[in-house]
Amino acid sequence: MRGWDGGSVGLWDFEWVCGDWGMIYGETTVTLLFDAHLDLAWNALSFDRDLTESIDQINAREQLLTDSPARGNATVSLPEMRRGNVAVCLGTLIVHARPDLVSRQVQQRISLEYRSPESAYAVAHGQLAYYRLLEQAGHLRLLSTARDLASHWGGWVSSLADENEKKQPIGLILAMEGADAIVAPSQVEEWFQLGLRAVNLVHYGHNQYAGGTGETGPLTPLGVELLGQLQRWGIILDATHLSDASFFQALDLFGGAVLASHNNCRALVPGQRQFSDEQLRLLIDRRAVIGVALDNWMLIPKWQTGTTRRDQVTLDHVADQIDHICQLAGSHRQVAIGSDLDGGFGAEQSPSGLETIADLQKIGERLQQRGYEPEKIQDIFHGNWLRFFNQHLPAS
Repeated sequence: MRGWDGGSVGLWDFEWVCGDWGMIYGETTVTLLFDAHLDLAWNALSFDRDLTESIDQINAREQLLTDSPARGNATVSLPEMRRGNVAVCLGTLIVHARPDLVSRQVQQRISLEYRSPESAYAVAHGQLAYYRLLEQAGHLRLLSTARDLASHWGGWVSSLADENEKKQPIGLILAMEGADAIVAPSQVEEWFQLGLRAVNLVHYGHNQYAGGTGETGPLTPLGVELLGQLQRWGIILDATHLSDASFFQALDLFGGAVLASHNNCRALVPGQRQFSDEQLRLLIDRRAVIGVALDNWMLIPKWQTGTTRRDQVTLDHVADQIDHICQLAGSHRQVAIGSDLDGGFGAEQSPSGLETIADLQKIGERLQQRGYEPEKIQDIFHGNWLRFFNQHLPAS
């Protein structure tokens, strides 16, 4: 790498690292990808998937399992990510703490639900331990600084340019989907030192900090305190999953960097899970990047799991979401990909034409058909996230 002066990597250096890395194979352009939302550890620990195996091996092991429609329909594994040139992702720690939870007689293995923040804390540490073991084995590289990201990205650029060079580990920036595992706001420093760099306050329902998807509540007093600690430690706020009331309150109170890792447009698919144009404009004004998600119920109106045919949703619907955000922003530079693939669903609830995460590459073809130039597609595939995290990760 060049251009380092002991501080953060400058934007110019990232432009140099990114370069024009769209490689032509036949009539298809393959470029590096940065996916801002994957629940890898949840899949490994709760779905009991060995992510070092191939997709075919994972799905073959699940043929007789019936606890989720996603069984036998996995789309994400580490070999498949490498095949699709997914060089970096945000990998989540995800668990719920619900003191008001009504226990069931049979708790599914895949459940995220626990009764206390202390239990959630322990589960999240188990997920972090999984990522660290994968790092020790050479499958992942945990990225906590801008310098880490630049060095890692440069390695992938080199491996893509030289077919004889072995592909690098997959880079992972640690994120938390739902802050349930943060037992108290005073614990933010501990999580920062462990490498946590982005946090959703809440997932579905509510927790001790905020109202989330499916609810209407505002931030709690603890949620306001948590925002202050996240800002103090430079942890990025992920606005995804916030209820409307919590969203507007959080953006008013939080002065740090904001993103939306996996969130689509309410104007195209009505429903509280998606953001309204007003919300999207607020994020755009804050220089956030918005990652488009590939869950079918977020891509077409009135999707019904188990009823709507999968072929009713295509990668063109993903392009619609990207294009809508571009139109609102007046630019392509604030939209990217946060696929959420295997985020509690599988191929059965993913767009037709996408069988594995490697098929994210096909989105480029759809954008090209709409007149997006190659350099803009590369920004949407990776450049926009690289610029954002270069600016907002700690320098070193």
